Formats: sequence, C-alpha cells, structure tokens
Amino acid sequence: MLLNPIEVVPADQVGPVHFIAAGGSGMSGVARLYAELGIKTSGSDRSDSRSLRSLERSGVTVYVGHAAEQLGDARTVVISSAIRADNVELVEARKRGLRIWHRSAALAALMQGRRGVSVAGTHGKSTTTAMTAVMLSEAGQDPSYVIGASLSTTGVSSAMGSGDAFVVEADESDASFLQYPTEIAVITSVEADHLVNWKTPEAYADGFRAFATRPLVNHVVINVDDPGARDLADALVGEARNIVRYGEAEDADVRITDIEAHGNGMSATITYGEDSGPITLQVPGNHNLANASAAYAVGRLLGLGHDEAVEALGRFEGTLRRFQLITDTAGIRVFDDYAHHPTEIRAALTAARRATSAGNEATGLDGRLIACFQPHLYSRTADFSDEFGEVLTLADVAVINGIDGAREDPIPGVTAQLVVDAAERHGVEEIHYVPEKYDLPAALDELARPGDLIITLGCGDVTIVGPLLADLLKQRPDAAKP
Repeated sequence: MLLNPIEVVPADQVGPVHFIAAGGSGMSGVARLYAELGIKTSGSDRSDSRSLRSLERSGVTVYVGHAAEQLGDARTVVISSAIRADNVELVEARKRGLRIWHRSAALAALMQGRRGVSVAGTHGKSTTTAMTAVMLSEAGQDPSYVIGASLSTTGVSSAMGSGDAFVVEADESDASFLQYPTEIAVITSVEADHLVNWKTPEAYADGFRAFATRPLVNHVVINVDDPGARDLADALVGEARNIVRYGEAEDADVRITDIEAHGNGMSATITYGEDSGPITLQVPGNHNLANASAAYAVGRLLGLGHDEAVEALGRFEGTLRRFQLITDTAGIRVFDDYAHHPTEIRAALTAARRATSAGNEATGLDGRLIACFQPHLYSRTADFSDEFGEVLTLADVAVINGIDGAREDPIPGVTAQLVVDAAERHGVEEIHYVPEKYDLPAALDELARPGDLIITLGCGDVTIVGPLLADLLKQRPDAAKP
C-alpha cells in the first residue's frame, strides 16, 4: 500500500497521542520526541522490548499487548503500515472518531518550521542520516533528528534539538518520504525493492523522482556512483533546483579519492570546489565513505566549513546493527548487520571479508567468514532469492535461517529453501540450513573456530543470535585468551 501525503497540524496541537506498535525502530524515535515536547504520550506493542522500556524511561506510558482501553484520552492515534485493520486499538480509534495518522504524518508534524533534511535511498539511508545528525551535533548545530537505527554512543535514535535543521530517515517502502517538508533531499541509491507496494521497478524509481521534486525541495544531494541514482540525477536536470552529486565519479561535486582501509575504519581525500583534504572515518567500507560524502554535502549546504564538517564526521562511531561488533571471544569475532537486500549484503560481506583478511594477517590464523542470513519478508525472498544465493558466495560458510515474515502472510511455495537452492547453484562451498532462529547460536558455536569472523545479517529478529552466541563462546576453555 502506498501513502498519499496529507495536511498536518503542528505537533503541539495533536495530543494526547497514542502510538500502536510503539517499540518499532521507526515508531519509537517519533514517540520519544512527542514525550520530549511535553505532550501526553502513550504506546503499545505486542511484546516487550528494550525499545519499549527506553520509551518508558523517556516519559511514555507503555503497554505490552493491545487493548481498546489503552487509548485512554488520546486525541490522535499513530500507526505504521504494518498495523492490520483489525487491530483492536485501531478499531477503537475509528469507533471514537479520533485523528488517525501514519507515522510519517506524525513525524512531518514535528518538522514544521524547521529546515527539513530527508535522507532516502534503497540502501545506506540509516547510516547517512546518523552521520548527518552526528556531524551537525558535533559542529554545534544541535539538530533534531529521527533515525531508523540507534546511535551506538547514545543508544537512542532521535532527539529534539534547538537548531534549525531537522534530519530524518525518509522511508520509501510505502511512499512515506513524500510526506516530509523537505528542503534538502538526499538520495543514496535507487534499486528496485518493496515491489509488493510499488509493483514495478519503474514505479519505484518514479517515486524517488517525485520525492526529489516536492515543492519545498531546494537541494538534491545524490550518489552518482549508484546506477539508479545517476539515472535519476540526469533526469532531474531542469526539474530540481540545485543538484549536488557525490561519489568517486569524476563528475561528482563532492568527490572521494585516494581511498584506504585501516583497521575498522577508512580514510580518503574529499574534494568540494576549492576545498580538499583528508577525511578519516571510524567505520569500515567504501559505502561508508559514500555515506559520509553525502552527509558532508548536507553540512556544507547548511553552512558548515570544510574543516568542521570533516572533523565532525571523524567522530561518528556508528549505529547499532550496522556492522556492530557483538563480541570478540575465544578468537572469534561476531558482528551483526541490518543488511537485508542483496546490495546491502554485498557491502556488509565485502567489509567483513576485509576484516577477516586483516585478522588472519595479524594472528597468522586461517579464519573463515561465516555469514548467517535471515531472509526478511516472503515477497522480498520471492523477488531476490537468486541474488541472495549469489551474494552469499562472498562468504566461506553460509548459514541460512527461515524467513522472518514480519507484516506479511506466507506465500505458498516461498521458503528459505529458495535461498539455500540458489546458494548451491552459485557455488557456495559450505551451506547449513537452520530454519529455527533459536537453533542458530548452537549451530554457529559448533561451526566456529579461532580466527573466524561471524556476521549475522537481516533486518528481522536474527539480531538476538549474536548475544546468545557470545554467551556460548564465553564457555569455551580458551575464552579468556586474547
């Protein structure tokens, strides 16, 4: 289902407000900001979580489970696209005639009167949003922001600042990105996804074109290393007001050159007009240099100087679930990554391969890269099963879990066996199919040997596996050894 933009009132006119599925990565950040503004805020979710408890500490009244009476005296109810029409709280809200907003409308209301920076793209939008928010914060701009992932330094995904800028991760899956009052539109990549909503790759790409040409957009910051985004940049000539291209390409306005990897970070030269100099990141991968150059472009458009933008980006320490180190125990490193699209998995595994090789050089061991992948959504698995199998060839060992269907009902004939079969066709040498996620920690513990790097991949609940595996690794006789 695609959303149509609606008119919104300022956030201070909507309360009390109740969020259904408040613990989700997208919803929790918005709910926290309503509470920060002093608006009476409540929220419910089907199960308890750290996110829900964090909201409670922020002043949100939280409930585990859904019940009509939990709406209390709410005047506005906020939902996501994952909420089904028969949810008892949504049914009650309609019965009472309450204002019902999609999450994107609730966020748009918060952005009123600020300089909106909306970061969109098939891949990279969470990290780019986070880099932009941290850069502006470190440079003293005190921005407001809502990110789809929590910052590793603070453990939260949103903040209400006193500065002019409001930086948001703009979701394209259901056309939410068309709702936001955007002055600077950032597009990191355009590659077909969410076709259950958009139907065709052409319609999906047209959605980004509509996003870039919304009435309030003054600047489009776009990645010309990505084929789909480059095509869009060319199409926008004459339509968008100011296009700032970024990437390694020779025609990039913000250009990255002289790339080098070092440990878990990256360095390069960044050039914009007459300004040029080194940039050093604490996060790995060429894709993160691309993300940083997008954030840099936004900073310059918002008035930062070259040196302060670069220095501030160098203090970015990452977000949770983006190549996040879970443990380094018994000579085995375990990382967790949100990657769930073939292109994102390729970037994560490329960074993991580099880290595996560096570890082998440092220790003299013959460590392997073990990829533990949980497919997300039946529709995405049906669309990309062959691509998932192909990209898993970047690992030495592939461990494949059952599909996390999330908001979708099962599709007959679509199981993770499709990915297993594709991986076999493409020549992955060692494959293990472990359908039940709670069996993964023991399976990985049995497989792992000193020197190995294990990375769990997926945007579903595979994230529970790393900590459980860490507990098992601590029980090994050599766990205390470096």
